[in-house]
Amino acid sequence: MEVSPKIVNNELTPKEIVSELDKYIIGQDDAKKSVAIALRNRYRRKLVRDDMKDEIIPKNILMIGPTGVGKTEIARRLAKIARAPFIKIEVTKFTEVGYVGRDVESMIRDITETSIRMVKEHKMEKVEVEAEKMAIERIVDIMLPGKNKKKDDYFSKMADKDESKDELDDRVKARRQRMFERIKEGKLDDHKIEIEVEANSQQMLEVFSGSGVEEMGINFQDMLGNIFPSKKKKKKVTIKQAKEILKQSEAQKLIDMEQVKSEAIDKVENDGIIFLDEIDKIAGRESGSGPEVSRQGVQRDILPIVEGSTVVTKHGSVKTDHILFIAAGAFHVSSPADLIPELQGRFPLRVNLNSLSRENFKDILLLPQNSLIKQYKALLETEGVEIEFSEEAVEEISNFAFDINEETENIGARRLHTIMEKLLEDLSFEAPGLETDKIIIDVDYVHDKLKDVVADKDLSKYIL
Repeated sequence: MEVSPKIVNNELTPKEIVSELDKYIIGQDDAKKSVAIALRNRYRRKLVRDDMKDEIIPKNILMIGPTGVGKTEIARRLAKIARAPFIKIEVTKFTEVGYVGRDVESMIRDITETSIRMVKEHKMEKVEVEAEKMAIERIVDIMLPGKNKKKDDYFSKMADKDESKDELDDRVKARRQRMFERIKEGKLDDHKIEIEVEANSQQMLEVFSGSGVEEMGINFQDMLGNIFPSKKKKKKVTIKQAKEILKQSEAQKLIDMEQVKSEAIDKVENDGIIFLDEIDKIAGRESGSGPEVSRQGVQRDILPIVEGSTVVTKHGSVKTDHILFIAAGAFHVSSPADLIPELQGRFPLRVNLNSLSRENFKDILLLPQNSLIKQYKALLETEGVEIEFSEEAVEEISNFAFDINEETENIGARRLHTIMEKLLEDLSFEAPGLETDKIIIDVDYVHDKLKDVVADKDLSKYIL
């Protein structure tokens, strides 16, 4: 799918950003407007003069609303539109310094790794054509060895037949070129050859996993890489597989990892988006004992990261001053005012997300580009089965979702996942052996599959 140049260059206007978000998220106009302005301000900041640029800090956003109404999806889609490094962090996983658990600085290390992966993939795409050519050359070398003793012996024998070395070279080159073209066109994909690949040395270092050293930014693979040379092992694969394996290997050689790290850190510092989920769980007063004793401590530890500080990672120092932080929470039993005042001040923009209505559920089923109905249609089409939902059936499904949320736990749009899975469970199971081409999902079908579960309130708690 062709991507708009405006998206590539991060030049979308706030209205265009909202329009992009509308393709995937129903309602929540206030939240979309806030994040659209925040993203556009990043573009504006890059155009101001240098002495002012450092003074303009991002306006972090606090989203308040029940679960399943689109908080995470808005942040995730925003990052995709911005083509920015993005991570979602559940702040309940963090513990105050001095307690056993993850420290808050690990979020910066995580987003740096994400950024490096993004930049590396982008650079590898740029050298893909050249890397593929080099990979095929290596396969040709394996199948038709170039300069070696056998070739020299061949030249000696052919000298008796009055054939010049240049003529022999031309013949070998022509043969290699024919082999190259056949491999490139995929005519030899099923043939097997033996190639050398790097042996996986990760197992040797797994002893350190979970010991906490990764939280200190220590990479034993990097430290020991020069001490222990990488081991090679021979592997028999098809030429198609060999092309992919060797293409990756050659692409790695063509990119400068130091430049990748430098660009990745720059992307984190200027474009990074960190989504702090369940921030309401660390709000409120502490009892002074028990597992939640470090809640305010975690807030105090998060504060310097959000305010702007420098975090040392194994790839270099990362400044957090211009990272955009989007925090979210339901705030059922607490309120944003329960956060420590300093942290409240670092999230000046607050948006309330509304609970979903019956009409919202219906729109969620039908309108987004990745709607559940479109997903299930695509899945069953792979089995040769076409399904079609009547308008009344869609309305009934949305009514079931809304009513069950009202009567049990309100989990928002996630309720649709459980209902759709239960509704199409038998059809998904039987699909490979069905002889019919098209199945209509109508109101009767919906009632037949869901009536017993919906009628039994206790049962619906566990199944839907």
